Amino acid sequence: QVQLVESGGGLVQAGGSLRLSCAASGRTFSNYAVGWFRQAPGKEREFVAAITWSSGSTRYADSVKGRFTISRDNAKNTVNLQMNSLKPEDTAVYYCASKLYYASVNAPAYNYWGQGTQVTVSS
Repeated sequence: QVQLVESGGGLVQAGGSLRLSCAASGRTFSNYAVGWFRQAPGKEREFVAAITWSSGSTRYADSVKGRFTISRDNAKNTVNLQMNSLKPEDTAVYYCASKLYYASVNAPAYNYWGQGTQVTVSS
């Protein structure tokens, strides 16, 4: 059974940076895409970024373009989300998710989900 585990969340001041990682147990990310989503209290889960593992192609939400970078680490079989210039509105629980083949912005397209990691940005 595939399990995804996120790490790297925490508390940071506005303008600061955090790096989230998503690791898979049970298989590699080959032939899969990995997405990051987030959910703030009282709000729906929203797309943040995604990467197609085989090609490295990426997709970003407009709200994070130029500030967040998603990347893959072949050696560690992890997907990282580098978050710079963080804003209080980035505060949320961040989830990584995985699906076959190509990156998607749609949460229902993903089959496997991690447990989430809290990111809190103070003003």
